[in-house]
Amino acid sequence: MPTYVYETIPADSATAPRRFEVIQKMSDEPLKVDPESGLPVKRLISGGVGIKLKGLKRSTQVNKLSPAATACGCATGCGHRH
Repeated sequence: MPTYVYETIPADSATAPRRFEVIQKMSDEPLKVDPESGLPVKRLISGGVGIKLKGLKRSTQVNKLSPAATACGCATGCGHRH
């Protein structure tokens, strides 16, 4: 199940918002209030875990006749999009 990040929406600017995480099913409705304070909350968009892979391995062979191997997507490499 994914972990969602929420932030409280304080009634005044003197109160700092509180961030917290909740593990929920994707099908669950988003929280409307903070379970601790009762303040209204908004769900934040957060980054995720990124995986960085290195480029092609030396043993990888590219089929240059494949449409995926050309900039325009056609096997001829004519330079324009179809």
